[in-house]
Amino acid sequence: MTHAIELQDLHKRFGQNEVLKGIDLTVDPGQVVCVIGPSGSGKSTLLRCVNLLEQPTKGKVYVQGVELTDRDVDIDAVRRHIGMVFQQFNLFPHMTALQNVMIAQQRVLKRSKTDAEVIARENLDKVGVSDKCDSLPGQLSGGQQQRVAIARALAMNPDLMLFDEPTSALDPELVGDVLTVMRKLAEEGMTMLVVTHEMGFARQVADRVVFMDGGVVVEDGVPAQVIGDPQHERTRTFLHRVLHPEE
Repeated sequence: MTHAIELQDLHKRFGQNEVLKGIDLTVDPGQVVCVIGPSGSGKSTLLRCVNLLEQPTKGKVYVQGVELTDRDVDIDAVRRHIGMVFQQFNLFPHMTALQNVMIAQQRVLKRSKTDAEVIARENLDKVGVSDKCDSLPGQLSGGQQQRVAIARALAMNPDLMLFDEPTSALDPELVGDVLTVMRKLAEEGMTMLVVTHEMGFARQVADRVVFMDGGVVVEDGVPAQVIGDPQHERTRTFLHRVLHPEE
């Protein structure tokens, strides 16, 4: 079986700072893999290397068997199969929610306005904001904006989704709505690579949890092992700080 995502000896350096130090990672079709770890451990850089928003310094990236690090690859063609949801919602402020979900369909996939609108409405309904079609981003809560951003990604019919800490910019009471949408996607079989600090989500939804620190993968296994019974001191220390912040 071809992996949905495969990273081989991935390195990324910014000047003298080596952020990724030889990452090997696979995600299989239909899997949900959550990446956890302290700030500055390279999690977001790893995610951005998967669709070449960051160019790796060394190593290979494969998506559905296609090598993205091959200089002859049609990166735009591969990216059409990858949905990405960022910390900041990156919606066009002058466009309604509906228009935000339509525009890439029309420009990239060349869908007609009619088809794009039907698909946009379906996906806004799927994420629970069908009543906000005519609202501008500034009229929406952070949680609603993030769900519009997820709908925008889903409207492109991706084969896999990348989530870069999708709840970190949200007020605590809005986090649940976004996680519910992500949980539903997981249940439907969407392949997902999720950088998150939501340990409850990782424990309940992930097939595998990857703990990163200092640009390397320290632990990789099922949630019950990595979160419930970590083998490495670094993992134990991190989880204790996250799960017991008052201590």
